[in-house]
Amino acid sequence: MICFSIKSSLQRLTNASMVGFFVLFFSLVIGPLTQASANNPEPTSLRMMTYNIRFDNPADGVHAWPNRKELVASVIRFHKADIIGVQEAMEHQIQDLMDLLPGYDWVGVGRNEDGGGEFSAILYRSSVVAVKEAQTFWLSESPDEPGSKSWDSSLPRIATWAHFVTSSDGRELFVLNTHFDHRGEQARLESARLINEQVSKLANRLPVIVMGDLNATSEQPPLVLLSDTPLSDGRSLHDGFDHSIQPHHGPASTWTGFTKIEAQRRIDYIFASEDLPIHYHAILTDKLENRYPSDHLPVLVEVELKD
Repeated sequence: MICFSIKSSLQRLTNASMVGFFVLFFSLVIGPLTQASANNPEPTSLRMMTYNIRFDNPADGVHAWPNRKELVASVIRFHKADIIGVQEAMEHQIQDLMDLLPGYDWVGVGRNEDGGGEFSAILYRSSVVAVKEAQTFWLSESPDEPGSKSWDSSLPRIATWAHFVTSSDGRELFVLNTHFDHRGEQARLESARLINEQVSKLANRLPVIVMGDLNATSEQPPLVLLSDTPLSDGRSLHDGFDHSIQPHHGPASTWTGFTKIEAQRRIDYIFASEDLPIHYHAILTDKLENRYPSDHLPVLVEVELKD
């Protein structure tokens, strides 16, 4: 009995010492690391996509929307896009995508005076981000006037923007999606100028994404203006193709006409403000049975939101 008591007492003393050691270790080592982690949370990565999905034109025959909507949705789903700017989308096409993409929602209005016609909508994964505010303006000298057009634009053109908040940590992001005129050279240049002005006014120093079908190649004046003209707060917009941390993946063109990638036709872009690191940039070439889902290729980036 005496031996047992001594052994038990030594074991209790050893156990108490170990507990004390772990308490001391946690307070001196783990505690400060945990506090540092709380003060400096991990960055949040988001996948952004721009995709001209081609309007529902029955004259497209085998390439008409009913024959390819599942593939468009599959591309978005497989590449895990969190926020997607679509162009040329009719409202029923957006609804088709909502039916095929559970967990996504969207914002936007049509470009016509009555809110119909083609949308430059923004789709988003509702479990990842929430919309704090969203609006649409027209690419014209009267941007608040629905259906307005100016300069040599052939059609009304719009930009839809949204102020997003991440669900996991409350980080914020300003995203704008647009579609420049396909004919008017002056309209494209003035649209780029207007985008710069509006983003400067609306983003309120939030990290910025500007994306869309700009119907111009990178050396043409609208793209030069977007790249070379800082926002009013001094930040520049960076073309993900040139400023991705990892090398660009895919072709250097985004036009297919449904069947073949045409060289030197990179007309779809994702720009990020310089405070928003771009880790990956890709032009995606997914297709089925030698047919692309649209006459444009989607562009995908992964960006990092930091405090």
